[in-house]
Amino acid sequence: MSQRNTDTTGPAPWEDLVTAALLGTDRREPPPSTLTPGKDAPTALLDAAAVHTVRRRAGLRPATAAPRPDPAPADDRPELPPAAHRRLRQFLTDRAAPAAGGRRGAAPDLTELLPQWLAAANEHGYRAPAPLLPALLDAARARADLRPQTLTFAGARGLWLARFNPDWKYALRGAVGGSVLLPAADDANAVQQLWEEGLFAERVALLESIRTVAPARALAHLTGTWRTERAEDRLMFLDTLRTGLSDNDENFLEHTLGDRSRNVRAAAAELLSALPRSAFAERMATRAAACVRPGTAPDTITVDAPRECDTGMQRDGVAPNPPTGRGKRAWWLSQIVESAPLDVWSRILDGRAPGEIVTLTVADGWADELHTAWCRAAVRQRDAEWARALLGAPAASPETGPGTASLSERAKLLNILPPDERARWAAAFVSAHGLSDAFQLLGVCAVPWAEPLGHAVVDALEIAREAGSYPWSFSGVMGLAERCLDPAEASRLDLLTAPPEETETSSPGAGTYWSEAFHRLVSTLRLREAMHRELLG
Repeated sequence: MSQRNTDTTGPAPWEDLVTAALLGTDRREPPPSTLTPGKDAPTALLDAAAVHTVRRRAGLRPATAAPRPDPAPADDRPELPPAAHRRLRQFLTDRAAPAAGGRRGAAPDLTELLPQWLAAANEHGYRAPAPLLPALLDAARARADLRPQTLTFAGARGLWLARFNPDWKYALRGAVGGSVLLPAADDANAVQQLWEEGLFAERVALLESIRTVAPARALAHLTGTWRTERAEDRLMFLDTLRTGLSDNDENFLEHTLGDRSRNVRAAAAELLSALPRSAFAERMATRAAACVRPGTAPDTITVDAPRECDTGMQRDGVAPNPPTGRGKRAWWLSQIVESAPLDVWSRILDGRAPGEIVTLTVADGWADELHTAWCRAAVRQRDAEWARALLGAPAASPETGPGTASLSERAKLLNILPPDERARWAAAFVSAHGLSDAFQLLGVCAVPWAEPLGHAVVDALEIAREAGSYPWSFSGVMGLAERCLDPAEASRLDLLTAPPEETETSSPGAGTYWSEAFHRLVSTLRLREAMHRELLG
């Protein structure tokens, strides 16, 4: 490093030379001291610039050398196989050129395969090649969805490197366990030192690591410094309690209900609602029982929503002010119901099972509010029985079935079910309703899609193709299929790469689009198959 001598005395100040060069000697006369008899103005200007450049360089003075950084930590994970290394370099440097007219063309989109490649590499336990670490960190800086897998793959060396470039500061706050070199959980001194002095990412990773083996010890570290942590840090630290959440965390979370940050209070309330034996859950169950009761007519439910949001409700995380367009009473009711333990409803409603409860008639137009709150409670409490009841039969219309018509809420319910059951339900939904409402549901199914789901999606795409449907409306599902279909489906799809015959009812250009889309799908599936094979070495 060095610093410049800023002295500009002499034949021609540097700034004057630069101005004359930028504007041109025809528009700005060079400084008089640069004019040499017998030379035209441009030549004289260049000569003067050369002389001045040498003079300025001679004026450099050495700066004090900065301390040498500590060496990068060791990474003992195995190296990538050579073919996988080359594939990663390709993913980081190549881009598929867009086809004319804004279409995606027939070539695979490599940027969409990078997250899947990183996940597979992490499953194999490989370390990132050191020369590619900067490109990896740059890619994750531009795409937040890449960060968890990238930081795991980059490991402790990636976190070490990120300290030297402000563009990579996201890594210092968002690193996960695999990115940080952690002390052994039983090394009390090293653990305490890292907890007190480490970067935020290191402290989160440490807490997560200890939480998996000694939840009480992790909680003790957290409570010891809780009062001095920043609000945004307290919120992320609370999130680590989801791992191994138990009744032992109740006292701390009850105390956190009085936190000065509204977001922290809401997070604490959500965690407490997942502890059905907690005092918080019992308070919410009591409130729910006061609001929802069996109706006077058989198989009905009566709702009497709260008429005020008292201080006790507010302390338990019930927000008093509703969003625009929501009534206050409906807003308070929904928060109570989604926080109450789900087993309270069988006690309130005469011992009925969830499948029976969701079919009961709800009086006075409260059905949508109540069912939506039950959906959120099922997601929060990870209750598969309630999720099945609220989803209903896949052939039933979302608008008329149980639960909610919201596809995003239904996707969250579906995500609670075991992977095989999830795939079967989504396959039956696609077969009954087609692909127009299936996008969010498909997104929560395990990759690669199980055979029934893969076949249902391909069949629906083929039906749309043969019908000459407007093709661009299926681009989202086609993109999902590229990432999620089992590569073994590629040979089955070959026949669909030929342009279909266009009819009078076909959308203009549909045949060419479908041909390109299926070419890209087949190429992508074969590329995915190759990249997984390369990772095996």
